[in-house]
Amino acid sequence: MDLKLLWAVILTIMPVTELRVGLPVAILYAIEQNIPIWLIFSLIVLLNVLIIFFIFYFLDHIHHVFLKFNPYKKLFEKYVGKFQKKVDKFEKKYETLGFLALVLFVAVPLPGTGAWTGCLLSWLVGLDRKKSILAISIGVLMAGLFILFGTLGFLSFL
Repeated sequence: MDLKLLWAVILTIMPVTELRVGLPVAILYAIEQNIPIWLIFSLIVLLNVLIIFFIFYFLDHIHHVFLKFNPYKKLFEKYVGKFQKKVDKFEKKYETLGFLALVLFVAVPLPGTGAWTGCLLSWLVGLDRKKSILAISIGVLMAGLFILFGTLGFLSFL
């Protein structure tokens, strides 16, 4: 595996960057290596969808063990404290918009609105897990398409 593709994969599974950063790197790699873009796009989106299962597993089973360690506990409480405002806003919207609200929240290709945050939001609010996984997956696919078209448009502009 080429270093640039490995870097794209790592960026894709990281909480802050996700496919918002990983996908453009992967697209550039695909263009440089003459690999079909749809293949690389599918790989990156699939990785970002698969990470959903890891996140929920972590939150359900491993998170409680980590809370015993002070640095993790402080970091988590600080992050959740800041995130609580978004959660409160989302809960109000989720009641009226339902499933669509979570899809759109994850689909917006901005920092802090991807699969990681969508999973944390769903977990904190206690949303139905199967519906959340589907909504987050659809949101990831939509964000991926936005980023794909944006990246290709930007590259053609250059």
